[in-house]
Amino acid sequence: MGRDVDRAAFSREDRVRYRQKVRRCLDVFALMLDDFGFDADRPMTGLEIELNLVDQSAEPAMRNDEILAAIADPLFQTELGRFNLELNANPRLIEGKGFADYEHDLTASLSRANDRAARSDTRIVLVGILPTLTERHLVADNLSANERYRVLNDQIVGARGEDIELDIRGVERLRTHTDSIAPEAACTSLQFHIQVAPDSFADYWNASQAIAAAQVAVGANSPFLYGRQLWAETRIALFEQATDTRPDELKAQGVRPRVWFGERWITSIFDLFEENVRYFPPLLPICESEDPVEVLHAGGVPELAELRLHNGTVYRWNRPVYDIMDGRPHLRVENRVLPAGPTVVDMLANAAFYFGLVRGLAEADRPIWSQLTFSSAEENFHAAARRGMDAILHWPRLGEVPVTTLVLDVLLPIAAAGLDAFGVVSAERDRLLGIIEQRCRTGRNGAAWQTATVWSAERHRNLDRRAALRHMLQCYAELQRSNEPVHTWPVD
Repeated sequence: MGRDVDRAAFSREDRVRYRQKVRRCLDVFALMLDDFGFDADRPMTGLEIELNLVDQSAEPAMRNDEILAAIADPLFQTELGRFNLELNANPRLIEGKGFADYEHDLTASLSRANDRAARSDTRIVLVGILPTLTERHLVADNLSANERYRVLNDQIVGARGEDIELDIRGVERLRTHTDSIAPEAACTSLQFHIQVAPDSFADYWNASQAIAAAQVAVGANSPFLYGRQLWAETRIALFEQATDTRPDELKAQGVRPRVWFGERWITSIFDLFEENVRYFPPLLPICESEDPVEVLHAGGVPELAELRLHNGTVYRWNRPVYDIMDGRPHLRVENRVLPAGPTVVDMLANAAFYFGLVRGLAEADRPIWSQLTFSSAEENFHAAARRGMDAILHWPRLGEVPVTTLVLDVLLPIAAAGLDAFGVVSAERDRLLGIIEQRCRTGRNGAAWQTATVWSAERHRNLDRRAALRHMLQCYAELQRSNEPVHTWPVD
């Protein structure tokens, strides 16, 4: 939900008008899917990376306004917390040396940003959850200054009507309450976008859901929150709980959560937008002046602003996107399951694995979703978030299988074929997928490195947990600058 909001309160009339407008947009969207020309000739990809700011003591630095002004680059934007930034890479094709171009541009942008941040004794860290965050950091006063975050906080907390409970049981247990959505700011993610044609959208979304578990298992990088070791990818549980608008009674009634894996395979992108309208009340009932019916009948491209805004407040792990670029509408799958980091090359390895695997499965003769139940895909997803590289997943014809075996024997060959279909040069394909392979062979992703380093600091350096986390993060930040993949990092 990236748009600015200039209102702090909404009337009953606002909500009624918005609901009517959203449904009108949905009707127009259905008509467009039937016979409108969507841009899908050469599918573009995109990356978004959420970043953390830390001071010289590896503590969160609440200075994003100051750092953004110093960076002065439109590719960088605010995020929910004052210690967060977001970097949006320019969309591009991945054929040829597209991944190398991504790497060059991302490395250059982050280097420039770090140089500007260093002038304020601040550095940028790419990690799923900043390990040195405490409850005193994640409070409403540390939300970014942009009014849209305050309004969103008020609407989510108001819809719930009571404090938000966080209860995450992992290696250790965290149980606490919060009166704001500020803990969501701890969840810093890596998001992939892939442009698809309307008639193939369902295949790509279903494939994305089926492989989400494998992505999370090999890419987990968020084992610590508030000083406790929880899940390998704690970000999944934290995000699901920190934005939950449902009190216990509505959970018991089966009301859907706004952070949602979903509940079924789909046959059209329309299924997802229609579910959003049917199941979720509006959080930000803001209407624009456009009449989408009139625009469509006049031969124009409707913005569908209300439908897009509503879609932005339903946090699916694989989100459908309708957007317009250069006057042409297009559709995208926004893959939101992964954490940021550890390095640029690690993130591009994750990207190559996702883009190649999703294409390979989406275009397979026998769809994986015809063999895997949706409930199994969801169970796999949460098992992978809990245990990372040690997860056991269910997969058709294999039954219960270690995720590393599944990736090495089944998924990496599919991903390689998918990258070939995109036209990725073989050297880039092999370099990036080789990183995924080595993570599986060594058993080391970001989460495994973090936990091993904290364990070593506690036992060999006699540091308490907080000091061990600070030591680990300082090592992490230095190794990150090398851009060497995390499976090669030494454990100090």
